[in-house]
Formats: sequence, structure tokens, C-alpha cells
Amino acid sequence: MHSKSHDSVVSLPPVVLVLAAGQGQRFRASGAQTGKLEAQLHGRSVLAHTLAAVAASGLTAVLVENGPLWQSQGMGHSIARGVALSPEASGWLVLPGDLPAIAPASLRAVAQTLQARGGVVRPQIDGQWGHPVGFSAAWGAQLQQLSGDSGAQTVVQAARAQGRLHALELDDWGALADTDTLDALSAVADRWAQRCI
Repeated sequence: MHSKSHDSVVSLPPVVLVLAAGQGQRFRASGAQTGKLEAQLHGRSVLAHTLAAVAASGLTAVLVENGPLWQSQGMGHSIARGVALSPEASGWLVLPGDLPAIAPASLRAVAQTLQARGGVVRPQIDGQWGHPVGFSAAWGAQLQQLSGDSGAQTVVQAARAQGRLHALELDDWGALADTDTLDALSAVADRWAQRCI
């Protein structure tokens, strides 16, 4: 059952689920000596940059990490964990921890669109789907049932089928620029340096 009141205009901003429980196997396989989130980028870790972007956006971060009592079994499982940790949220922005160059303004734009329109908000950058993907509180039960490594694709597809998926055009290369390999990290570092010139 979807409560209409949960899926209309809301005043409270959503929280940002920063997913930091992945194994980073592709990164290590590319020759790295550390996990991708611990990798250094311009003086701080990749994860520290991502968390700084959330802080600069003014939104609240919920960090989903492995711990002694909980281990992620894939992105879907991590999303479910994040929603369970913040059950009173008005909605959630799902942000992988390996997007260090994401612009705080992009996070705010997705949050504001989600507050205004409800449903699911999916950013699009130059014709490609990016992050973060926003989900209103109405999808909380479905998000908590996610498992495995396919993320929230089933929820996005359900929203599309119901006409509740909203594409949001962003001009932010950082919303696409993950650091899954050493080459990808190097490309982000190079582009970041150009941005700062």
C-alpha cells in the first residue's frame, strides 16, 4: 500500500545513503594495494571526498559500512540496511561512496526534485543515468526488501511502470565518475585538476 501523503510534497529533505560496504574487487584486481574508498585523491580518501560533498550540500549522510555485526551481501543489501537505519526519513538519495567528484549542487537538485515530485528521481547526465537516485518514503518497504548486487533496479522499474519515475537533467560529470579501477581513479584525478585550474 502506498500512502498518498507519503508521496506528495514533503518539507523535510531526504537523507543520503552513502554506500561504503562494497568489496572493491575490481579496484584491487586493477593493481591497487588498497580498497577503492581508502584510495588517495588530492590529499584525502575517495570516501572522505564523497562525504564532504554531502556535508557541503547541507543534507544528512547515513554511512553504510561493514562492521562486526553486519556485512554487506551486495548493493541491494546495503541499500536495505541504510533505509533500516533511517526509517523516519522523508526519502533517500542512494549514493555510492566511490563518487568523490560529485557536486553538492547535484545532491541538492535531486533532493529538491524528490521533495517536490515524490516517486523516484533519477539523474541523467549527457544521456547516461547517474547518481544519486532519489526515492520517496513511499518506497521504503520495497527498499528494505532488497538483496543481492542489483541495487534498486526493481524499485526503479516499478516506479517507471507506475509513471512515478522522474528523470532529472544534471550537468555534472562527477555524478558519473566512479573509481572502480586505478585507471578510473587517475581519470577523475586528472579531470579534477583541470576543474581547479
